[in-house]
Amino acid sequence: MARIQSEGVSARYHKVMDPKRLRFLRRVFRSFNRGMVLMWRLGLGRFSGIWPEVFGRLMVVEHTGRRSGAAYLTPLNYTQVGEDIYCVAAFGERTDWYRNILSGVLVAVWLPEGRWVGTMTDVSDHPDRMARMRAVLIDAGFAAHAFGLHPRSMSEQELDETTRNYRLVRIRLASPAPTARGPGDLKWVWLPLALSALVLWQRQRQRAPSR
Repeated sequence: MARIQSEGVSARYHKVMDPKRLRFLRRVFRSFNRGMVLMWRLGLGRFSGIWPEVFGRLMVVEHTGRRSGAAYLTPLNYTQVGEDIYCVAAFGERTDWYRNILSGVLVAVWLPEGRWVGTMTDVSDHPDRMARMRAVLIDAGFAAHAFGLHPRSMSEQELDETTRNYRLVRIRLASPAPTARGPGDLKWVWLPLALSALVLWQRQRQRAPSR
């Protein structure tokens, strides 16, 4: 039975890992990520974990392109163990943000409780890798299922087989950081939006025929 289950999981996983399907998933998550970053910049980051079973637990990592030097914002699912935060590079060593953080520089992390500075380290050889990996994938919500993974029900062997190329990353937070250019930097737009909505509502009332 275990072998049959493993073959079933492997079949689903490899179907998702088809190059065409992967390109599609990359496009979907790229669009989703832009929306998530905008949500955080609008000051709504504290609501990112409102339904973790579906949307997962989300943070945003600031990192710098290893060649371009450009600044990037990447939303990632995460889990917290003690004071450490763990996340996963699901596309393995080819994952852009993962390659950017290998230089060992400090990164800024947006969490629901604020912006922090910390260091990111590859801990894929961690003795508790499977437990950490399972916890991250459970906290990934629908994202794990999109990759053909069911972390709550998979055996350790199944999980090991399907995540062998994943990279496990630990974030060790150092200190809180200023948020002037971080989460909530666009929340000022709510005031003009509210005023515009009020003006439109008043105009609609004036145009409405009196009874």
